[in-house]
Amino acid sequence: MKKLALLVSLMLLCAPVQAELPKTVATELVQADVPLSGVSIYVQAVDKQAPSLSHNADKGMNPASVMKMVTTNAALDLLTPAYRWKTELYHDGQIKDGVLNGNLIIKGYGDPSFKVQDFWRLLMSLKQAGVKKINGDLLIDKSYFANDIDNGISFDDEKWRAYNAKPSAFSVNGRSTSFRFFAGDNGISVNQEFELPEVTIVNNMKLVDGDCGNWRGRMSYDIQTNEPKAVVSFKGTYAADCGERYLELSLFDDAQYAYFTFKKLWRELGGTFDGKLQLQSVPSTAIKLLEQVSEPLGSNVRDINKWSNNLMARQLLLTLGAEKSGAPATMQKGAAAINNWLAMNGFNFKELVIENGSGLSRVERISAEHLGKMLVRTYLSPVMPEYMASMPILSLDGTVKHRLQDSAVNGRAHLKTGSINGVSSIAGYVLSASGHRYVMVMLVNHPNAGASRDAQDALVEWVYRLP
Repeated sequence: MKKLALLVSLMLLCAPVQAELPKTVATELVQADVPLSGVSIYVQAVDKQAPSLSHNADKGMNPASVMKMVTTNAALDLLTPAYRWKTELYHDGQIKDGVLNGNLIIKGYGDPSFKVQDFWRLLMSLKQAGVKKINGDLLIDKSYFANDIDNGISFDDEKWRAYNAKPSAFSVNGRSTSFRFFAGDNGISVNQEFELPEVTIVNNMKLVDGDCGNWRGRMSYDIQTNEPKAVVSFKGTYAADCGERYLELSLFDDAQYAYFTFKKLWRELGGTFDGKLQLQSVPSTAIKLLEQVSEPLGSNVRDINKWSNNLMARQLLLTLGAEKSGAPATMQKGAAAINNWLAMNGFNFKELVIENGSGLSRVERISAEHLGKMLVRTYLSPVMPEYMASMPILSLDGTVKHRLQDSAVNGRAHLKTGSINGVSSIAGYVLSASGHRYVMVMLVNHPNAGASRDAQDALVEWVYRLP
């Protein structure tokens, strides 16, 4: 302990900028073996002009998922919290006696929250419009977004993981298959949460005693695809203490997943369809049947920020691009929309780099100071209620549910976290014990960044005790 205290003292004496850090934060960074050069911090009261704490704050850093705070903030301002996405249904034939002699056409506009239940509602409306049988194919129009938006590049080697799913103008469930693991009396069961007949599960999981811990690290999966089927094999151990857990995998591309889901739902609704899948734009002669709209953006940003949904954030950036520069949407158009929005608000973030708006990136950059100033500005803006409500509440929900649960700051902070290899970040608003609201940003870029969580928590508690 004396050695640690000496190290902290030397660290605080060696460079003037290091003396700005609270001792509790510096101590935790030493224990995590994270140098101060890899840490950027900015703290400012929302009713003050100058920061209470600034350390390396002008340095461009990788924010990981904290970048979603920029994307969602710009979207709430530019699109308004009431903005809704539409999904349109067309046909190119004739409807007579409940039979559509022609193709059914779906045109998507990038709804990031379009789930199975929304698809069911759309098809129920189709049935209520008098269609029971479709003598044609299913056509999907995805032209609102540009083709090959991400150049087919995954963030990492985990190509089957749902977070690597590509954006699409028509995406159902984020084309994610959710596998439910459950420890029961007869062993481990593995099932699809929404069961597609095209997926076969091979369960070789074994039930063991002990704590749940890193349950995913004790199991593996193998995926074999042979269109239109996918066989998913699981093997490893699963502790009874784990109870119910979920793993999201993306087994099919966006159009395939939508097609398989359509066939299942339409059959369950009593409809008849034996057609194929086609990808093409809505023909000029097509007749519009109906239109369905999403929940408002004010609701969608909660899913994006509280649960750090990467695909939804990317869809949102593309929506910004299409709305401000026209379809087809590209990431570049979305980034330009955000930069123009910042300029309109008097900001010049020269270090800012936006690749996809989700933070699932090795190149995205922002400084703690600029992110902090943006948060101060937003607190004083009309969209503050929706924006703050979208962030996880410390100790209560989202990605910070299990942090600082025994601390006095429990429930008094709205904080977004971010984490990828070599990056750990946290930012948002903290309500101090004295009743003042502070903006807090901490970005860590270092191979040991994952060990900086205690230092982040120490900073949250330090801000909580500010006057």
